[in-house]
Amino acid sequence: MIRQAAAVVVVLLLSPSWVTAQGTELTVNVASASVHKSPTNTSPTLGIVGRGARLEVTREVGDWVKVAYPAAADGVGYVRKSMGTMAPAVASRAPIQATAARTNAQPTQPAPRLATSPAAEQAQTGNRLPVRTAAPQRGTASHMFGLGAHLGGPTFGIGGSARAWAHGRFGLQFELSRYEVSSPIDLGTMTSTEFGPSALYAFNDRVADYTWLRPYVGAGLNFYRSSITSPAFGTDVADSRYGSQLFGGAELSFASVPQVAISTQLSYRWFEEPSPGLNLGGMGLSVAAHWYVK
Repeated sequence: MIRQAAAVVVVLLLSPSWVTAQGTELTVNVASASVHKSPTNTSPTLGIVGRGARLEVTREVGDWVKVAYPAAADGVGYVRKSMGTMAPAVASRAPIQATAARTNAQPTQPAPRLATSPAAEQAQTGNRLPVRTAAPQRGTASHMFGLGAHLGGPTFGIGGSARAWAHGRFGLQFELSRYEVSSPIDLGTMTSTEFGPSALYAFNDRVADYTWLRPYVGAGLNFYRSSITSPAFGTDVADSRYGSQLFGGAELSFASVPQVAISTQLSYRWFEEPSPGLNLGGMGLSVAAHWYVK
């Protein structure tokens, strides 16, 4: 009898009588929350989850959490912490596996099942609420319209910039800049204000846990209004002309400040000199920062 009791105790200790979900869960407490490919609003949206959805958290990344998301190609996605509440995963009890045959036991009738609503049944069983998923949107980003500033160029200049992206890969850029150059020939100076509208095309995104990179190329026209002073000839001249440019660069965003994007751009400009030595053309490197308001 003692041996039989000891055997039963050992079997019960080794059997999986309790199964506890490990880790943490995020329970969505807003009407809907977007699941992103990386921890930044600029990354593609993989789908949308509704209020009450419970997502298994595998990692915390700043203001974001990495969650299990079967609809994604790699099975993971990212959701902002502010979209829900964090709590330990709910433990669920698994039925104890019987290992000894019951003797002299009368067959038992199953207890009648009471009719309940789907929500109540899910609450009783601990099942996760269904997740509404949207079709993956390749190349779609939440960065749509940004304002900022830039500096650099073939000759050092500074100015303002506006950048807008469509839902696809195409975008527009508008720059207003001011340059000042000196001529080594006649010691003249030229102060020039430039307006440059350009068309953009973005390549495939480079998405990581903490960063999102958008490489792009572009082309456009530059319109100049210049004031030229030539001490050698004692004249002041106003000049208007236009040029063109080709450029390529990349826009970098961080998960901690998703509204901000920093760009580095290499360009080549064609510009006809109004006077020898006063040239705004050639190869140039510029840096820009944009704050995306949408």
